[in-house]
Amino acid sequence: MNVLVTGGAGYIGSHTCVELLQSNHNVVVVDNLCNSKREALSRVEKITGRRLAFVQADIRDRNALDAVFSRHPTDAVLHFAGLKAVGESVAQPSRYFENNVLGTKNLIEAMGDHHVKKLVFSSSALVYGSEYAPPLTEDLLPNPGNPYAENKAEIESMLQDLSGADAEWRIRILRYFNPVGAHPSGLIGEDPQGKPNNIMPNITQAAVGRLSFVEVFGNDYPTHDGTGIRDYIHITDLAKGHLSALQRLSKGANVLICNLGTGRGFSVLELISTFEKAASRRIPYQFGPRRPGDVPVLFASCTRAEKALVWRAEKSLFDMCKDSWHWQNMNPGGY
Repeated sequence: MNVLVTGGAGYIGSHTCVELLQSNHNVVVVDNLCNSKREALSRVEKITGRRLAFVQADIRDRNALDAVFSRHPTDAVLHFAGLKAVGESVAQPSRYFENNVLGTKNLIEAMGDHHVKKLVFSSSALVYGSEYAPPLTEDLLPNPGNPYAENKAEIESMLQDLSGADAEWRIRILRYFNPVGAHPSGLIGEDPQGKPNNIMPNITQAAVGRLSFVEVFGNDYPTHDGTGIRDYIHITDLAKGHLSALQRLSKGANVLICNLGTGRGFSVLELISTFEKAASRRIPYQFGPRRPGDVPVLFASCTRAEKALVWRAEKSLFDMCKDSWHWQNMNPGGY
């Protein structure tokens, strides 16, 4: 299959490109490199021994998208491109709406004009908000609590409306929980620009001395150790979930929403402790105040993905920590 991957140079996109190439799909990546590095794709090619095509372009640029679809035969699109920092979305809601919602609208219009009507969309568990008790199931109504999550919910609604209006569309919406880890080779991994927003790169950067300590947001939650509990999923398991969704686009409902997680939660302190065992080093941390909108416990119900996608996360928390450390130790400064 000929697959266009938007945002393919990013953390999740690059790992998914590995799975696609290793499954003998042909890959074209479109990425504006605002939060990613071209080097990641060179390393994807090194891991797989296969080439991919790369176009540096922004999904808001309709002429660029038309050129891509005209030059590259495309059967399906995996859509990762978008801005993703929750705090930044609160400070810059208009920028996030333009990039994420209007950018996606531009992409699906270009797809329709070029008769490409198969799509796997990168969504987020943040669309559930903070009102529901876990495990979270896909039939819960979205209740987003920040502009980034609102973007994802708006796009989901737009895609469902699109499928309702045109039955030729085949769409899978994947709601991620907390991706961590790296490719076992250590060649690609999470390399945020600036101060990391997510917990794992904070831990790995503290492990190599780039950060003096990890700030743990809140130690007074009603959990067994006072820190928040989250559903962490290994990035390669997440990438394989996309491959399963792609391979089964023609089966089942025209549009389907699936959680991608493990169905189990671990606290922040459990994550740090497991990383210390995997890396054989101590990770300094300090407690800070809770972040607005954070909830005590969040984990997925993955029953739908197991049935509809024939997919299940396989890697353990120790695997996630071991591979994250391997990546950061091999690449202390990132790419």
